[in-house]
Amino acid sequence: MRKLVSFCLFIVILSCSDHSSPRYFSSVEIEDLFTDSVSIRALEVMDGSVAFAGTGGVFGTVDLSTGQIRAKQQRYDTLYPEFRAVGHTQTDFFMLSAGRPALLFKTGNQGLMELVYKEDKEGVFYDSMAFWNNNEGLAIGDEMGGCLSLLVTRDGGSSWRKIPCSELPEAIPGEGAFAASNTNIALFKDKVWIGTTEGRIFYSPDKGNTWEVFETPINSKEPTQGIYSLHFTSGKKGIAMGGDYTEPEGKTGNKALTLDGGKTWSLVADGDIPGYTSCVQFVPGSRGNGIIAVSYSGVSYSANTGEQWIKLSEEPFYTLRFVNDSTAYAAGKFRISRLTFK
Repeated sequence: MRKLVSFCLFIVILSCSDHSSPRYFSSVEIEDLFTDSVSIRALEVMDGSVAFAGTGGVFGTVDLSTGQIRAKQQRYDTLYPEFRAVGHTQTDFFMLSAGRPALLFKTGNQGLMELVYKEDKEGVFYDSMAFWNNNEGLAIGDEMGGCLSLLVTRDGGSSWRKIPCSELPEAIPGEGAFAASNTNIALFKDKVWIGTTEGRIFYSPDKGNTWEVFETPINSKEPTQGIYSLHFTSGKKGIAMGGDYTEPEGKTGNKALTLDGGKTWSLVADGDIPGYTSCVQFVPGSRGNGIIAVSYSGVSYSANTGEQWIKLSEEPFYTLRFVNDSTAYAAGKFRISRLTFK
């Protein structure tokens, strides 16, 4: 109780001292936009719609102005892929399946999806993807042959190249990433950070041309522990969160902050909420202070860069994306929802 009172007093003091300071949240309103028997761990907000892909090969869009839903089902031979990663440019939407075979689809002619990359090898498993710009993007997967699986495109996603292990840092055997929310890749300008199951950060300052590895204090002793999500609000400030999805109430060693671009990390709010987190995002316009974290245990909020947190909702979600300083779209089991923070 004492910590919660201090947290509220901290917000009041900041609000009174600077009328131009960012908004602070005390509640969230949740409106379901799409419900179906599909689990959705990846979505992107693009040009007036939310594009998503999930289990059973299901993908589609929700029009943000009309609420109209367009959903389709992607099939490959006799398979209905499970999509855990999506990405977009200004003109195209991409979705990447988890498991074997790895199937990467791109928007094709007449709105149909075109297969642009396939990998059918033992151990293949891709987790996340993201684009720096309309031409260059990256997809990441679990360790194969001694290094992480990294795909890059330099032509807008029409073709993809798997970076050879000779050009990458050595991975710990079995190291990978969690396909939990499509947020274990973080981009800022030319930089990219990748959070792994071993609690490490793979970092490139030049769009994947050169790499180095940083350590974090995030727990990773068990196969179900590690970094599930990370986000950067600048080239220096970032947050990484995770935990153990089999012990969602565990609150130690699962939240870490960097102020030097990922070189060093410090635990924050250790022992306090939230526990296991599948997605973390900085609040736009909050000067890097506001943070929202979601999981199947609910929605949590920090107004002071992760030092203290409050729980805004028990509603479960896997992933979330902001569109402005108080509105976000989130997805989870059987739903896509609009979250309005107040």
